Amino acid sequence: MIGFLRGTLADKGDGYIIIDVNGVGYQVFVPANSSAYLNAEGEEVLVYTSMIVREDDVSLFGFSGKGELDAFKKLIGVSGVGPKAAISILSSFTLDQFKQAIVFEDAKSLQRANGIGKKSAERIVLELKDKFSAQAPDGSYLDSGAAAEVAAAQGGRAEAISALVALGYSRGEATSALASIPEKDLTTEEYIKRALKNLF
Repeated sequence: MIGFLRGTLADKGDGYIIIDVNGVGYQVFVPANSSAYLNAEGEEVLVYTSMIVREDDVSLFGFSGKGELDAFKKLIGVSGVGPKAAISILSSFTLDQFKQAIVFEDAKSLQRANGIGKKSAERIVLELKDKFSAQAPDGSYLDSGAAAEVAAAQGGRAEAISALVALGYSRGEATSALASIPEKDLTTEEYIKRALKNLF
């Protein structure tokens, strides 16, 4: 098993890069928003990898951080979600955006990824919602038990999200709008007012 590759970016194409490691070129499939894919040829790159072995194929999938790799492994563990679909999702969202969509059960936003339909998005949320955690005030992610405590402490934000969804915004849009508000102790009404400014 290849855990990571560090080498020189030798070439890149649609959805993949080739890394020269001591004279051996490894083709690695990466998300479109991967920092490794955005590097210039000749620069050093480091990707954390997952090797998928099938009867007629061996493929390497690479990610800029361990968090993206973990998300990829969780995604391909979902029934009916293969490596290409997982890469498509991780190409369409940052890691935080993806985690927020799962935590807040926003299956609709996952459908923005190429090849992800309604049923697949709902299945991903259903199977992963207990594996990802809510985000703490300091930006870290908590396990489900600690997440409940944070949710209680951030009741104003949670209620604001519900109110914005009732107004017609997606849960992802509401969550993103509230995430940009640094204050931790506002009332529900204040959160809603500030979030609405961010949404316009």
